[in-house]
Amino acid sequence: MADLPHVPGLPRVPGLPRVPGLPAEPGRRRGPAGAGARFAVVGNPENRRVALFADAVRAAGLPAPRVVPWLDVLRAGGAGFGAEEIVRIDSPGENAEVDRVLRGDREPTRVEGSARWYAGFTAALDTLRGGLRLDHPGDLAVLFDKRRCHAVLDAAGVPVPASPTSGPDAAPVRGWDDVRALMREHRMPRLFVKPAHGSSASGVLAVESAGGGRIRATTSVERTADGALYNSLKVRRYESEADIAAIVDALAPDGLHLERWLPKASQQGRAADLRVVVVAGRATHAVVRTSRTPLTNLHLGGRRGDLAAARQAVEAAGARWSEVLGVCERAAACFPRTLCVGVDLLPAIGWRRAAVGEVNAFGDLLPRLTGLPGSGAEGLDTYAAQVTAALHRYTRTPKDDPHALARPGR
Repeated sequence: MADLPHVPGLPRVPGLPRVPGLPAEPGRRRGPAGAGARFAVVGNPENRRVALFADAVRAAGLPAPRVVPWLDVLRAGGAGFGAEEIVRIDSPGENAEVDRVLRGDREPTRVEGSARWYAGFTAALDTLRGGLRLDHPGDLAVLFDKRRCHAVLDAAGVPVPASPTSGPDAAPVRGWDDVRALMREHRMPRLFVKPAHGSSASGVLAVESAGGGRIRATTSVERTADGALYNSLKVRRYESEADIAAIVDALAPDGLHLERWLPKASQQGRAADLRVVVVAGRATHAVVRTSRTPLTNLHLGGRRGDLAAARQAVEAAGARWSEVLGVCERAAACFPRTLCVGVDLLPAIGWRRAAVGEVNAFGDLLPRLTGLPGSGAEGLDTYAAQVTAALHRYTRTPKDDPHALARPGR
């Protein structure tokens, strides 16, 4: 990581003035600290994401947010918000009926149908009217297309794994034959095959090839005897090329993104990466995720690692911890109209360098995790940090806000 440019302060987005504390947006009316602030959230009312955000709003001494159910938005063809209502867009996931409307009449655990889901989700975003937005539809549309997101990051100079499926020269992937051809052309014997619009590792295959035609894919996809693909909490390996080809061919109509598989650093013999939450331009929360498989997602058997040990490893390698966080902040700066993103950072073997694997629109679900030392979010969970930042952005002036997130030197 020593060869990556160090970002000593918040990433500055052209055209947006800087104020002490959090970045501000021009043209926003500011009133007394917290005066009349009202929050609304578009989400699934039963979901813990909505509950955790509502808890943070109430803890700030404000009324509980108005919850606008995703199902109502989809059935009514939109929703409207007051001019001074601060609006958070939350995940439409983990609700079978919402998923059915977005994806069609497929079972909720099916992997296929992500392109239809994406089209429905982005169309629904455009039906939301008014309010002060914490998430921008244009940003969300890019964040939920891995090909477009990779291209944006790459163009901004953010380190990312090499990919033949993003940018102006993006190659089409119509099925396994195209994947095989791109592996040869780009000399990628190991790569990740990802649904362009997937999330939570749904449909992701970590593919390894070796001499003699041997090939293996590690994935959470369960393929049934009739060829249907299901999400599973069990990570499994396929070693028959015919099976791997059948999975890829079934997913290809929804769009696929290919990335070179970068060997990752390890912690106690397990592959390690980091999920870093960036709020209002600064890295506020982080966890290390470790796994014995290439998929480190915690719901797939990954475990939280030792963040202090990761920082020590970075510094022992001659890099700076601020550089690690700076890479994530540079990635988040590509989406300046969205208050919070979760960045998946892939540290290389030896912990000296790192690349961004993904940027997640809804990557803030880290219950009970408080802010990083020196982040200004100490003692705050990810949702409380966002409420603080939102109030600063839309209702406070710097002199009125002694508790705004500040960025002391790291």
